[in-house]
Amino acid sequence: MSAPLDLHREIIRPEWIDYNGHLNLAYYVLVFDHATDRFFEHLGLGRAFRRRERTSTFAAEMHVTYLRELLQGDEVRVTTQLLDFDPKRIHFFHRMHHLKEDYLAATSELIGLYMDMRTRKVTTMPEEIQGALGALREEQGGLGRPAQQGRVIQMRSGTAGRG
Repeated sequence: MSAPLDLHREIIRPEWIDYNGHLNLAYYVLVFDHATDRFFEHLGLGRAFRRRERTSTFAAEMHVTYLRELLQGDEVRVTTQLLDFDPKRIHFFHRMHHLKEDYLAATSELIGLYMDMRTRKVTTMPEEIQGALGALREEQGGLGRPAQQGRVIQMRSGTAGRG
């Protein structure tokens, strides 16, 4: 059965709490970034590989949806679904769940670029990484499109701009 990768857990730290008493929006992004590191390690794109090959990944675009608040001490798990890839880009989707109560707290959709760090330009991923991505895409093929994928920021009321 297809399933998102379940690679990352994290506890919400006191210094991440804002004046509203919940996780500040910037730290949702930090937790998603930590999950991205685990995802890339899973694919073989870990720190040792990047140093050896003198390559890395850069975020090209990221969309975050905040669905429920998280509080100090909450533990979260982040799952990852590969949406697509080509030789130079990886399109993936994270879901952040409250671990104990199992609610969906936030999502993050990202496109990453594979970069040559000597030239700081986009380059083609090695066959071994493309192979790992292809195998994962096949494994996760039955998951379907996430509800939050491709979201556009807009007002739903249709009254914006009326004087």
